[in-house]
Amino acid sequence: MAEQHIQGIGVSPGIRIAKAFVINNNPALTTREHINEEEVEAELARLGNAKELSATELMNLTEQAKLSLGEKQAGILSGQAKMLEDPAYYPQIEKRIREERHSADHAVRVVTELIAGKFEKLSNEYMRERAADIRDLGKRLLSHLQGEERISLSDIREEVIIVADDLAPSDTVQLNKQYVLGLLTRVGGKTSHTSIMSRSLGISAVVGVGDAVREIADGELLIIDGSQGICIRMPDPKTIETYQLRQQSEQLELELLEKFRSRPAETKDGIRVEMAANIGTVQEAAAAVDRNAEGVGLYRTEFLYMNTSHAPNEEEQFIAYREVAESMNGRPVIIRTLDIGGDKELPYLPLPKEANPFLGYRAIRIGLDRKELLVTQLRAILRASHYGNIKIMFPMISSLEEWRDAKATCEKTRTQLIQEGFPVSNSIEMGIMVEIPSAALLANAFVKEVDFFSIGTNDLVQYTLAVDRMNEKVAYLYDYFHPAVLQLIQRVIKAAHSHGKWVGMCGGMAGDPLAAPLLIGLGLDEWSMNSSSIVKIKQVISNLDSRDCRKLTDRLLLLDTTEEVRRELVRYMKELQPNE
Repeated sequence: MAEQHIQGIGVSPGIRIAKAFVINNNPALTTREHINEEEVEAELARLGNAKELSATELMNLTEQAKLSLGEKQAGILSGQAKMLEDPAYYPQIEKRIREERHSADHAVRVVTELIAGKFEKLSNEYMRERAADIRDLGKRLLSHLQGEERISLSDIREEVIIVADDLAPSDTVQLNKQYVLGLLTRVGGKTSHTSIMSRSLGISAVVGVGDAVREIADGELLIIDGSQGICIRMPDPKTIETYQLRQQSEQLELELLEKFRSRPAETKDGIRVEMAANIGTVQEAAAAVDRNAEGVGLYRTEFLYMNTSHAPNEEEQFIAYREVAESMNGRPVIIRTLDIGGDKELPYLPLPKEANPFLGYRAIRIGLDRKELLVTQLRAILRASHYGNIKIMFPMISSLEEWRDAKATCEKTRTQLIQEGFPVSNSIEMGIMVEIPSAALLANAFVKEVDFFSIGTNDLVQYTLAVDRMNEKVAYLYDYFHPAVLQLIQRVIKAAHSHGKWVGMCGGMAGDPLAAPLLIGLGLDEWSMNSSSIVKIKQVISNLDSRDCRKLTDRLLLLDTTEEVRRELVRYMKELQPNE
């Protein structure tokens, strides 16, 4: 058979060469769908037993995940355990057995698919991927109902690349990266749990390759490149040699980067900037600490709302925020208030259908309109402030009126909490996310009232250039190196520094090595990104001289096109001497 290249989505970097280990984790179908009335109690008992066994397994797997992967990934499994108690799931299975005379097996399948289907219809990719969690739980219940043993990937004792339709979170926590070198799946995206967990484990992964995976035979030789999203079947000797050399180069670069893990982000001439992490869950704070993040520059609280079937109450939110604050050991944690709408939906909080949802009812606009949501969240954040260095950030601010309303709501809530006897920090900084051009243009007015700015380049680019960042037809226009975007960023930083305030950036631009000399030249104070990017950006910054970067930035701000800006940055980076 001739060498064959398969294109997928690279979600966890690394080149791996090993034999395929093909698995099928779909439980067998049963033919019986309905039962007689006298069988109802027996079916409910079968279901109850399956629930108990599943809960025990998930508890054990959660503890195993804490040891092998850390709190972050353990949270994925504990979330499934909570789903067993969710009124939208397990009781609905019981109801179908009682009222519609479904067999336990059939009821599990129907309810699981109904809920998973609802998630898959949501426009937000992260929420769509949560359907995999529901199906994983359903498969676990079915395996116990049918007396089947789920495959244990922890038993693998040779170097392999696992090939599957997809891997359930509970399968992935059993992986031993000594033997499992890579993952190749038919489905999946960058936010699927297979992707998230593979990155946490440091296992190379390519997902979303389609039906081509079903042609791969167990034991055949594969090469996968988790950076480029490529799988090569039946590689010829020359291809193997080429990829082996690339593996060696990868390893040398990893060893070089590791030297920067414990170092500060500092230029050659001694200018230090703060390296913070963007997180979406309590568990991700542990990864940020492990990578020596100096704080959390963006805590996306919407994920706390997305990972449940109901709006989290004050106590649930308080516990999550307190855990993050405590885990960061005094380092700053910027908590962004709920940012839903646009491409982020909540099944239990229906929003009106809009022709332009990104320009509509979202983020702080929902919070100020539905004050009960905002106040509940602010109460939780303010209570948690007693346990760490918490700052509050409001998203999607477009006017001073919105900012003043949000700030007044926060101050009123703080007063109420103190009157109720709750301890609250007396030094909580409040700022805004600059992601709308009007906020950037009014930076000189905002800076007199806010404590800090954090530039969200993802939306700032979208709104400045009138480009839907989710639309592939106009994706070529979406670029944070556009001169108009650069001028807005410069305006915000200048305004802040003129009043002794600091500026952060929590959009994708902060984690782009090519943008580093430009952001140093502009004087950005705090850089917040995916924690896995921190070490690389530190390395790049260590090779820069801030004085040269300022001169470069002055030239870049005079350029008229995005292409010219990128070309100049590429040229500048190529001329830099590699760090010794």
